[in-house]
Amino acid sequence: MELYLITGFLGAGKTTFLRNFVRQFSQKRIYLIINEFGRTGIDGSLLSEVDAMMAEINNGSIFCSCRLDQFEKVLEEAVTQKPDVILVEASGLSDPTNIQKILSSGDFSSIEYRGSICLVDACRFQQVVETARMCRKQVAVSSLALINKTDLASREQIDRIRTQLLEINPGIRMVETSFGSFEPQWLSLIQPEPVMDEAFATQDLTLQKACVRFTSSVTPVQLRGFLTLLGEETYRMKGFIKTCEGVFLADCVSSAIQLTPFAGEVEETEQGKLVLLAGKGMQLRKMLKQAKEWYGDTISEVQYG
Repeated sequence: MELYLITGFLGAGKTTFLRNFVRQFSQKRIYLIINEFGRTGIDGSLLSEVDAMMAEINNGSIFCSCRLDQFEKVLEEAVTQKPDVILVEASGLSDPTNIQKILSSGDFSSIEYRGSICLVDACRFQQVVETARMCRKQVAVSSLALINKTDLASREQIDRIRTQLLEINPGIRMVETSFGSFEPQWLSLIQPEPVMDEAFATQDLTLQKACVRFTSSVTPVQLRGFLTLLGEETYRMKGFIKTCEGVFLADCVSSAIQLTPFAGEVEETEQGKLVLLAGKGMQLRKMLKQAKEWYGDTISEVQYG
């Protein structure tokens, strides 16, 4: 069975890409392993319509020591199902440099590692590559960079990203796309990278995490105001929020706010949770304190870490 690893920093479009990528294996049995850094398994709900077996690992990177045992357990379960293809969507904050060592150390001889694809946000890559060390490691371990959201970026931005990608990984292949689209001929560009001498299964200690729970009395207008207030001080905000007008999906990358009605099924316990991720120097706690002053009647709980 084949295994493909999908990486990319927060908001690069991995979930949308995955929906398109699975079409390359329409005649095969697929097993998805979805890794969310936050407590809430959002991507699993968004991918529930995909015709594939699925497992989720939340609240940490699958390559970090705190989740490595769980990843190996899920991978062992996947092997027993005998799929043709295993697709692993890693958290945007993961360090995947030890993927081949993991596969070679366990009882995974039936798995053929085919390589890693790194989703690159054409609008934000230059910002995150300087502030998030995991971004560079994801590029370094990948044989194919999918430069996504090119419809929103200038030619100058894209060319600069190409130069930066080659500086990090001189052998990386690059293709440009929008909306996570993937062409069948690009499959041949994905190849296993050599095992790295130094592989660090570490968590980025500069990361700030928070989880906000809203009451069902919150209005979409109030929710959008909250997201706008926090946007500049976060890398990512994501969650299913039950409002007085129904369930909405909040899917935000920095100040790019997306709030859309969601008609799919979401577990009752997950409705109302918003996961926020921020980096070093971002005023996450300060702005959450201000948000509680402005929207306190609609916020029932704030958790950090």
